[in-house]
Amino acid sequence: MSTTQKSQTPSKARPVTAPEIQARKNGQKITCMTAYDYSSGMIVDQAGMDVVLVGDSLAMVILGHEDTLSVTMDEMIHHTRATSRGVKHALLVGDMPFMSYTTVDKAVDNAGRFISEGRAKAVKLEGGVSVAPQIKAIVDAGIPVMGHVGLTPQHVARFGGFKAQGKSAEAARALVEDAQAVEEAGAFAVVLEAIPVEVAELITKAVNIPTIGIGAGNVTDGQILVYHDVLGLFDRFTPKFVRQYAELGKTSTEALSTYCTNVQQGHFPGDKNTIYMSDDQVGQIRKIKIKKKK
Repeated sequence: MSTTQKSQTPSKARPVTAPEIQARKNGQKITCMTAYDYSSGMIVDQAGMDVVLVGDSLAMVILGHEDTLSVTMDEMIHHTRATSRGVKHALLVGDMPFMSYTTVDKAVDNAGRFISEGRAKAVKLEGGVSVAPQIKAIVDAGIPVMGHVGLTPQHVARFGGFKAQGKSAEAARALVEDAQAVEEAGAFAVVLEAIPVEVAELITKAVNIPTIGIGAGNVTDGQILVYHDVLGLFDRFTPKFVRQYAELGKTSTEALSTYCTNVQQGHFPGDKNTIYMSDDQVGQIRKIKIKKKK
C-alpha cells in the first residue's frame, strides 16, 4: 500500500466521515455493506466496513415485499435508528425511499429526518440529472449525500424489471452525465449498479468522487452488497453480481430443525439448561399442599 493510500484510510478509532470517504478516490478500495437493525449493524461494523447503508432493500429482505417501492419513511427511520445503535465506526447512510424526495422541500425535510430521528450521518438517493436540485439542496442544508445511478430499483417499473443499464453507447453517455450531475450537485460518492464494466470504468474516470460498485465490475473505487445476499439469508433470487460468502440461511434452518426435534423428543432442555433448588428448599417445596382448581 502506498503512503498516499495509507493517509486516505479512515481511522477505526473514531467514526468514519463523508469527507474521508470522498478523499479515498483512487485510493484504498472502499468497503460497504447494507444492514437493517442493531445486530446486523454491529456485525458489519465489527467486520471493518467503511460504510453501512440502511438500504431500502429492507422492503424485500426484511419486510417481504416484491420490490423496494412499498417501504415508508417511517419504516426506514425506524430501521436506521436501530442500526445506528450497532454502528460505532462506519459511516451510516440512510436510503431515502420511493417518493420521499420528489420535490426539493420534501427531499430536505426527509433527509433531515434521517439525521435527527434515524441518527444517520448521510443519506442516499437514486437518480442523476433529474434529482440534482434535490441533492444540492440537501447538501446545502449540511447533510452529506451519496448518489446512485445505473439500475435504480425505485424505477424498476419504468425499466420493466431489474435489468442491467447502460448497455449502449447512448445509454452509457447518459449515465456519465447523471454521475457528473450528482458530483456537481455536491454528492461525496455515487453508487453504480448493474452496468457494464466498461461503462463503470468510464464513469469512474469521469468523476472526481468515489464510485461504489454493485454489479459494475472491479474498476470502481469501492463495492457494496446486500447483507442477506452475502450471507445466504435470502433465497428468493440471487443477482449474478453477488458472491455468497456463507450459507447461513441453510445453516439456520438445520439448526432450528434440530431444536424442534430435541424438544419433541425431550432432549431439550437438559441438565445444563435447567435451574435446580438446593436440597433443603426442595424438601420445603414438597411439603406445600396445592389444591387444584376445578
